Amino acid sequence: MGMTNLERERSFLASHGHGFIRTAVATPRVHVGDPVRNGEAILKLAAQASEGDVDIVVFPELSLSAYAIDDLFLQEALLQAVEQAVVDLAEASRDLAPVLLVGAPLRRGSALYNCAVVLSRGKILGVVPKTFLPNYREYYEKRWFASGRAVTGSTIRLGGTAVPFGTDLIFEADDFRDFIFHAEICEDIWAPTPPSTEGALGGALLLCNLSASNIVVGKSDDRHLLCRSQSTRCLAAYAYSAAGAGESTNDLAWDGQGMIYEMGDLLAESVRFSRSDQLVYADVDLQRIRLERMRTPTFHDAAIRPEKSEPFRRVLFQHEPNYAERGLIRPIRRFPYVPDEPSRLDEDCFEAFNIQVAGLIRRFESTPGDRLVIGISGGLDSTHALIVAAKACDLLGLPRTTILGFTMPGFATGDATKSNAWRLMEAFGITGEEIDIRPAARQMLADMAHPFANGEPIFDIAFENVQAGLRPTISSAWRTSGTASSSAPGICRNWLWDGAPTVSATR
Repeated sequence: MGMTNLERERSFLASHGHGFIRTAVATPRVHVGDPVRNGEAILKLAAQASEGDVDIVVFPELSLSAYAIDDLFLQEALLQAVEQAVVDLAEASRDLAPVLLVGAPLRRGSALYNCAVVLSRGKILGVVPKTFLPNYREYYEKRWFASGRAVTGSTIRLGGTAVPFGTDLIFEADDFRDFIFHAEICEDIWAPTPPSTEGALGGALLLCNLSASNIVVGKSDDRHLLCRSQSTRCLAAYAYSAAGAGESTNDLAWDGQGMIYEMGDLLAESVRFSRSDQLVYADVDLQRIRLERMRTPTFHDAAIRPEKSEPFRRVLFQHEPNYAERGLIRPIRRFPYVPDEPSRLDEDCFEAFNIQVAGLIRRFESTPGDRLVIGISGGLDSTHALIVAAKACDLLGLPRTTILGFTMPGFATGDATKSNAWRLMEAFGITGEEIDIRPAARQMLADMAHPFANGEPIFDIAFENVQAGLRPTISSAWRTSGTASSSAPGICRNWLWDGAPTVSATR
């Protein structure tokens, strides 16, 4: 049976139906060396996320054991407790909707790995080991862990079951298009070749980072730069979660920074240095990401592999998305082409203005003529056009009288508007003239048999278009007067009039 109208309406109103997934980053308070309590804290936030209709939650690196426990990583009792905590957490989260990414130290063979464990509805979907292990300054990870760089095509046994294990895993919902994600861990994003780059080229639309990352002055900006640049370069979403309160602070401190980026746009960020648990989420537009990749041949070219085999294994899972209406949680810009950060507004305006000036100068230099003709209405658009033209003259070393400004009053032009136009031209020291378009407009309206020509107060679109059309027509047919340098015909090249930019240079 087909969908009913009500079902279609509900599907349309559901964000899932448009390729959005609700992505969360979580920072539970850490209990050092206590996998049971850490598992409980993770489960508590996972339940909150499920109540908020979240689809995926990223927890910090080594969140089941804590990060700063040094040689406790090599103690058998701790590692056994961590493995049991993974199994218990999988079972306890069976009825929760979100996919969970949790950090854990896990043994395989004679090696210990720093891992991201992926859980969904009671199942352990797979385990991704950390590739790049920091071993400089305050970091000693190679003392405890093995790199997962060469680990592919493998499995690991957890709770008596073999699950996929390796750095070659991409996870994909079998029942929800575009829900495809990749996991990397902390230092991986700081490397010159982050594993998530290959994950994105392999098809992942959401890149997840489980991090511990202690805090030092200025490091927060570095994290933002890395996450923003990676989401931009990879045409992806990037979810980052770092450890927070509860980690050992004998030598180091942690701030619990979490953030979600979508193709360079910051969608959500946690409160840093909070003493309580943190859970922040946003609706990520995975459909937008997929379509943007289709429009970008460079991305496709980078993804081409000469070998026939796929570099990644796809781990499929049933997500069971909820297609009910749930609203949209993401920042919506009131002015899409204006930066959200006030500190960037001046910089963007500076660049936009000088781009216009540079373009006008190049046009003036490459087109015959020695005058710029601008229509001055007294409104914002023509005012801006005049400022651009004046700046261009200044940079070219030309007098501003090079600019020929024309105000063309029509039927609705008031004294204030007309006065503003003249004051503007005088203030900039340009050559100013006035051409009244009303006689020509009356004649045209009469020729059209428009009711206004017979005295009827009809101010429809045709009435407006006659006046709007006359202004560029007059400018293009204009001949130089005694104030210009010669009597040669005007050459229309760059005419500017209130929102219809074409500028006119004339000789």
